Amino acid sequence: MKLDFYTPNSQILRKYIKGFYFISKDQDKGPIKYWTFPNNYCILTVNQQFEVEDKGDLVIISSSEVKNIMTCVVSRYTRPMQIYYKDLVDELTIYFHPLGINHFVEDPTSLFIKNTQIDINFLEGFNDKMRILFSLDRMTQITELESYLLSKLKVDKDFTIFRQMLVDLENELTVDELAAKYRFSRQYINRLFLRNLGKSPSEYKKIHRFRQALKIQHKYKRFSLLLNTGFYDQSHYIKDFRAFTALNPNSFFKDVDVNKENVWLIVA
Repeated sequence: MKLDFYTPNSQILRKYIKGFYFISKDQDKGPIKYWTFPNNYCILTVNQQFEVEDKGDLVIISSSEVKNIMTCVVSRYTRPMQIYYKDLVDELTIYFHPLGINHFVEDPTSLFIKNTQIDINFLEGFNDKMRILFSLDRMTQITELESYLLSKLKVDKDFTIFRQMLVDLENELTVDELAAKYRFSRQYINRLFLRNLGKSPSEYKKIHRFRQALKIQHKYKRFSLLLNTGFYDQSHYIKDFRAFTALNPNSFFKDVDVNKENVWLIVA
């Protein structure tokens, strides 16, 4: 099945959204299975006329005669997750950059109460808007989606300090070093991350390190370069890799092309 991943045409939206994709119930026939691996995006998915079973590490989706529509948000998972489509259904999935989704809602903390929020009220009238969107052709869908999101954007929210904290973590500062730099307690920083990202600073850091390692290892195939991403040694690298993929690195890179534009497997 061919999946097109769209980067927003709007330069403004690109600050908050990595990209999005659509699936149509008429696009192909199921069943389709795939694995997805931990990342630091906040993932919003809208489905129409479907049934879903959430079994933790396995999500099963099938078509339904009921004319329902549902919006879900996934902000936190630290193990590989298998998605199984018994049948394809109408779907829109949006990948928000860290803190990106926070600029579209009044109170982002409600999105992060659970790792996966099922059947949420994302924005007033959002599901009705998505129902209309699913009836349009692809290019019109993209135009209408971006126009709608721009109309809901709250640009007055200031996350300057928090964004700098993310950069510091990506540059391998510890939580203790963050606390000293910003004169916050460790407990306050941890609460800040859970309320606004849905994950702890240590989880964010480990996932970022893992994602950077995927890019470097696939491109250069030299472990020595991975030490620049924060791994202490090869054992540290393999331990984290197995935790996030349930595979050792050799098996993973044999089966998965991380350069492919297939966000079901890897979002670069």
